[in-house]
Amino acid sequence: MTRFIGRTCSALMIILLVNSCDDFLDEVPDNRVALDDLEKAAQLLTNGYSIASPAFTDWMTDNTAYTRGVSIRQVHERAFEWGEFVDDPNEPDSPSFFWYQAYNAIAHANEVIAVLSNLPADSEEQIALKRSIESEARLERAYAHFMLVNLFAKHYNQNTAESDPGVPYVETPETVFIKTYKRNTVKEVYDKVEADMLKGIELVDDSFFANSGKYHFNRNAALAFATRFYLFKGDYDKVIENANALLGSDPSAFVRDLTSEEFLGAGSSVLAYPQLYSSPEQRSNLLLMRKISLVQRTDFAHGPTDDVYDEIFGPNPFSGTDERENPSFVKGENGLFPARYENLFERSSLNSNVGLPYHIGLMFRGEEVLLNRAEALAQKNRITEAIADIQTLANKRYSGTLNTITIDDLRNFYGVSGIGSISNRAVVLEYVVEERRREFLVQGMRWFDIKRFQIPVEHVLVDGTTIELEEDDLRKVLQIPTSAIDVGGLKPNPR
Repeated sequence: MTRFIGRTCSALMIILLVNSCDDFLDEVPDNRVALDDLEKAAQLLTNGYSIASPAFTDWMTDNTAYTRGVSIRQVHERAFEWGEFVDDPNEPDSPSFFWYQAYNAIAHANEVIAVLSNLPADSEEQIALKRSIESEARLERAYAHFMLVNLFAKHYNQNTAESDPGVPYVETPETVFIKTYKRNTVKEVYDKVEADMLKGIELVDDSFFANSGKYHFNRNAALAFATRFYLFKGDYDKVIENANALLGSDPSAFVRDLTSEEFLGAGSSVLAYPQLYSSPEQRSNLLLMRKISLVQRTDFAHGPTDDVYDEIFGPNPFSGTDERENPSFVKGENGLFPARYENLFERSSLNSNVGLPYHIGLMFRGEEVLLNRAEALAQKNRITEAIADIQTLANKRYSGTLNTITIDDLRNFYGVSGIGSISNRAVVLEYVVEERRREFLVQGMRWFDIKRFQIPVEHVLVDGTTIELEEDDLRKVLQIPTSAIDVGGLKPNPR
């Protein structure tokens, strides 16, 4: 019997493929999966993708305002007010749910990596399959740890990463009932993520994913992951290198065209548009994951209000209509919600009316890679190239007769054309961050920019009073779940 970080029996779910510790106690000792061939190992890796969505973080950002006429659960209230969450690992859209599901996914990957070298591979095809399985397992493990460290630790800072507490980087299956863990430093986690990620990229082979490649860490998804990893680390040359490897000579091919007849035509259907947007047939969708969540429900939780929409989709330097603003759903009495998710539901049985709401999360997209490269180019002061990437995105986002913008246009747009103390680099970075906010509204990306750039957030409560998340607020680092502190021996984040 084993346990996982701060929660007894959770690793048992991985080894025995059961849904809970109680279920395990009902099973005979021999009823377990024996990882004795490559096909079983590959199948197990389908559980190496966490079902927890990072999109709940949008409730903590300036993308969200007080929304009337919706159901507010305690987890939604705590997120909106940056309060301490109740430690319930079964509550979707909470830090503890994200923590445990991420480590659950990691444990699946570790089980496969641990036995892979001993599995027989007697042909060239089997040898190639073994390499592909190792690639997927390493990329799963790297991605889960990367997301954990960026939610439950400080943002990577070259001056302090060697001492800032990160999260445990778990690389082996558990073999004891109760085990304590230590928090690796942020730098240690990043170093281990990088090693796993690069090995995964080296071994990746898309040919084994058949028709389900967008639901696995394919080559393009791995390269997209690398651009995000190196962007957060501040290694801009490697952001550009990996983005170039993915985007090639025609980056526009990885940007869905919201101005096209296909998308404009789908805008009249509440079902067709999100289905089209999240379709694996979209070349821009690089990695899709099923996420248990209420984020996609317009009757739950705070969200973007009319005022937030006006702020986000206000004037632009291209003199066009931003097609990301519509179509949108009505959310509550004063909110709008962009049509990005299918509102899906998994029944607990064929005849049941209860089950789990979920959506298909777009975890990596071509548009992110393009914006990551634009930011990296701006950081390197390669302004003309950065603006070219911005233009590529804009051509498929703003309808009408568009301007081909220059740095002078951006400076005029911000009203800083005659202020020499504000650099072109700062202007382009400002615009890239704003484009990322528009592009990934309600998709869980804004929180990381708020951490990276120390952006303050103000929320207005129902009684009209305001609360603020300051630039360097300690609450921008989510708290380690209580059970991981009490049982797993981890030190909490300061408050």
